Amino acid sequence: MINISQRVEIAEHEIEWQFIRSSGAGGQNVNKVATAAQLIFDIQSSSLPDFYKQRLLRLADHRITQSGKIIIKCQETRSQARNRELALEQLIELIGSVARVQKKRIATRPSRAAKEKRLQSKKQQGQKKALRKKDF
Repeated sequence: MINISQRVEIAEHEIEWQFIRSSGAGGQNVNKVATAAQLIFDIQSSSLPDFYKQRLLRLADHRITQSGKIIIKCQETRSQARNRELALEQLIELIGSVARVQKKRIATRPSRAAKEKRLQSKKQQGQKKALRKKDF
């Protein structure tokens, strides 16, 4: 079982792994060994609570497909095991990010001093540009 939070965990069998060859530099190792780890996690068929599923599906993230699958590809290291760990960490972080509820922003007005400071800087900017003007 993989712990997401204190109450939420997902089973290992819900994650599908594919190991593919990494791109980029690495010499012969890149051409021979499939070190890049690709994690595939189906949101709809998972054991996550509905709250998590709905928030994940609404999330605008390039790793979530239209069909509701999370695909994370990790090829940072030359070790397949380490890439697998990193991909799993990214999944846990992504799922954990939807659990945090954003604080509602309270609209505030700028103070009089802030308004005066802004107007003063605008006047200074205008004076600076006026000095650059050529007189005909």
